[in-house]
Amino acid sequence: MAKYLISFDKGAMDHIPEEDFPEVGRAGHAVCREAKEAGVFVYSGGLDYDAEDPKYAVEPAVVGVDGVVTDGPYPESKELIGGVFIVEVPTREEALEWAAKVAAACRCAQDVRKFMYDPDEV
Repeated sequence: MAKYLISFDKGAMDHIPEEDFPEVGRAGHAVCREAKEAGVFVYSGGLDYDAEDPKYAVEPAVVGVDGVVTDGPYPESKELIGGVFIVEVPTREEALEWAAKVAAACRCAQDVRKFMYDPDEV
């Protein structure tokens, strides 16, 4: 079995009217429950770039190979991930089926990528 990252870019859900977000949330949680029941769920979550409560705000950072920490990546970047959904399934086709369910629930296109083979997980 392989793990697949199903994700969408930050801002991909900006077209959704604010009043629709509770339904989008319910639909997203329903897909998570379905994946758990199917035994393929690994992890899911959205990334918080703009926490309203300063107590929960965490500034993004980049840590270099030398250990130096710099601010970023910056929210203005078009290449930030907005949310992730990870499944472990036997085939790419099954990963694409789950991505279609996530896309319908979140009302935005999903990127699907396979994690590299890990020989320690054999």
